[in-house]
Amino acid sequence: MNELLVIADPRLMAERAAWLENLARERRLSEHTLDAYERDTRQFLTFLTGHLAGPVTLGDIRELRPADFRAFLAARRKQGSGARSLGRNLAGLRSLLRHLEKKGLVNAAGAAAIRSPKQPKSLPKPLSDTQAITVVSNEAQLHDEPWIAARDAAVMTLLYGCGLRISEALDLVPADLPTGAATLRITGKGNKTRLVPLLPVVFDAVERYRALCPYHLESGAPLFRGARGGKLQAAIIQRSMQKLRSAFGLPETATPHALRHSFATHLLAGGGDLRTIQELLGHASLSTTQVYTGVDASRLLEVYDRAHPRA
Repeated sequence: MNELLVIADPRLMAERAAWLENLARERRLSEHTLDAYERDTRQFLTFLTGHLAGPVTLGDIRELRPADFRAFLAARRKQGSGARSLGRNLAGLRSLLRHLEKKGLVNAAGAAAIRSPKQPKSLPKPLSDTQAITVVSNEAQLHDEPWIAARDAAVMTLLYGCGLRISEALDLVPADLPTGAATLRITGKGNKTRLVPLLPVVFDAVERYRALCPYHLESGAPLFRGARGGKLQAAIIQRSMQKLRSAFGLPETATPHALRHSFATHLLAGGGDLRTIQELLGHASLSTTQVYTGVDASRLLEVYDRAHPRA
């Protein structure tokens, strides 16, 4: 990063910083997406310093041709980037160039002429209902400290019982789960808010953790704490799941995020409709949710064979 600040034109870097700030303030993109766009454009500018054999300026950006963008994508692919990463690379570059174009500094036609890499149709790999129930149980947790075992069980129960992203669960504060609450208000990607039902079993898991936690849980402070009292980090839950995989013979695809996939897949298997599942997951587009129809194809075929008059 420091090297880039030295070898790139200061005006270009200032415009890039303004673009990122605008994405955060006006577009309200998630911190994860902002980090990815920052990294993608930094890699692009670093590539251009070698590709153009000199510091990158706004004039260089103005003269870029489709072949230059193809060369960058080819270099990223050679380094091991897949179609999804390349597609995000290109999306970030296009966004930056549109920002510069609006200010009359460049023409974004070069990037617009590049076709996004074809994305593979990968399906989520959920746990079975038996595996999911085992993983989220308090008895299954492999930590000697009772409060930490209860904490991990509570987090995983939120992922499976409410379909939360791990970041959403770890961002909760005690005030989000008042006594007797039947719903949970979640602020997800893009700062969008949704309501999800709070099942009694989920609330009970959180209450068990609260009762055992040795730290004072202030109303507006993080609900889930690390061993030393700071905010719990996602890597801790990921390591706990890794231990559960080993202990219970679960596949490598059994991750905390797989519990969210399992939530959606098991709802679909139980007769839930895609629109409802879309709302519960906080997906902006129904097409994102439709991937789950492929996960439970065997059940859908079974229903078809049993119910269709011509089956």
